[in-house]
Amino acid sequence: MKIAVEGCCHGELDKIYETIQFLEKKENTKVDLLLCCGDFQAVRNEGDMKCMAVPQKYRQMQTFYKYYSGEKLAPILTIFIGGNHEASNYLQELPYGGWVAPNIYYVGYAGVVKYRGVRIGGISGIFKSHDYRKGHFERPPYSKDTVRSAYHVRNIEVFRLKQLKEPMDIFMSHDWPRSIYHYGNKKQLLKKKDFFRQEVENNTLGSPAASELLLHIQPSYWFSAHLHVKFAAFMQHQTNVEGEIPKATKFLALDKCLPHREFLQIVDVEHDPGKPDCLEYDLEWLAVLKATKDLLNITSKTWNMPENNGLHSRWDFSASEKTKREILDDLGHDIKIPCNFCMTTACYDPNNPQYKRVATHIVNPQTTEFCARLGLVDLNAKIRQHEEEGDIDITEDNEADSIGSAEDPGEYSTDTSLLSTSINPDEIALEDDDDQEDEGMAEKLGEPSPDYTPDLSINFSNIRVLPDSMAVSSDDATDSTNDELDRSESSQTEGEGKQSNRPLKRMSNENGSGGVKIKRRNQAIYQAKDDEDE
Repeated sequence: MKIAVEGCCHGELDKIYETIQFLEKKENTKVDLLLCCGDFQAVRNEGDMKCMAVPQKYRQMQTFYKYYSGEKLAPILTIFIGGNHEASNYLQELPYGGWVAPNIYYVGYAGVVKYRGVRIGGISGIFKSHDYRKGHFERPPYSKDTVRSAYHVRNIEVFRLKQLKEPMDIFMSHDWPRSIYHYGNKKQLLKKKDFFRQEVENNTLGSPAASELLLHIQPSYWFSAHLHVKFAAFMQHQTNVEGEIPKATKFLALDKCLPHREFLQIVDVEHDPGKPDCLEYDLEWLAVLKATKDLLNITSKTWNMPENNGLHSRWDFSASEKTKREILDDLGHDIKIPCNFCMTTACYDPNNPQYKRVATHIVNPQTTEFCARLGLVDLNAKIRQHEEEGDIDITEDNEADSIGSAEDPGEYSTDTSLLSTSINPDEIALEDDDDQEDEGMAEKLGEPSPDYTPDLSINFSNIRVLPDSMAVSSDDATDSTNDELDRSESSQTEGEGKQSNRPLKRMSNENGSGGVKIKRRNQAIYQAKDDEDE
């Protein structure tokens, strides 16, 4: 089965589908599935645009609304995860996943599905330790803080994914697993992105939560985006079982959708020809969702997931054959994901723009139906209920530091933010915040021994690469704008929230020798000028 993998979408659906069709014609092949690794930007109308953490000048409708309205139909089944530049209000309607448009499926905060027997998992958002242990309390209309915290990874999703035991074929994350760069051609990566050097040397680039998942899930393929550079790696996992063949993960990160950028590749993945040509639920994942429904938190208060430390009566929520059979009964022995997309708000009309439109808190019928079938908690319905009853404070807890504790190393409590001084010109600059990230998981994943040489010759050997010479003609007119955008963009994870009063670290451009002032690595991706119109 041929799967097209795309990096950061940034709303450029038309161009992505056109590129796939170009490759199909050029290579005389047929792509079966498209995977998008975040920054999808499912923007339906003007209200959705105000729910993206971007400044006013970068709020553009793009083309998704045409697929939402039915004006266009996605020519290929598309599965995507969320990134850090999303219409968070729309994705929040589908915390367990669902159709955002016909033939375009969102995985959810985290999720696992199957297509033609290929098991595909993913986690949305980016890691920020100060929000990691909070619940999903955000709801539109967002504040200048919650419009960003809404897309931050939470510990409940990581905990759920760590309950999985069955083999995973493909996994997607927006930001990279920390330390994965040690298993690829670091020299080539730093030649392209020299401003990553200090973070790579300090082992602070990427998400420690994703690293933990990489160690646990050990998928055959792991796809990411976010850093706007193509990078391949090959990681051989360790095994504690004598005689067992260790698993290996082929990692691939891709660029954003722009001309002359390596944003798309086609991968050959083995599939089961006897399986139907439709999306299917994953029974193990659904069993984990049901088992952990009481662990949900809809407040900004921080809490930890259960551990085997004597403080919790239960810490193992993995699925048994019995619980999977129960889920199958709940589904009426039909694991096909229903094509039950429905519009929940008005669509953008280019002939009658509504610039004063404001996003509202919506309970999506897809989520209502899904939760009813499986006995799960609809987060948005629960938030609305408690708001109406006034019996719980779901607003942001400004006094909570959310930095973990010394007794809880798995919560990434160590602050490494001051270690970084780099800036990524391929991200759109935003205010920085005092984010705190952990070195602990990087140490667990670890840098290979000095004599380690990744066998890159076997990485993605069956991938058809988009030629550098290919450009979408409609982009040519905006090259100057994109160049300006690139120069203004920042490092691998945007920071949000509090303004930093720290002095500027150094002067640098992409090659480290220009006149661009930078604070430190975690400059937020879109400059907080979007606050001006709030």
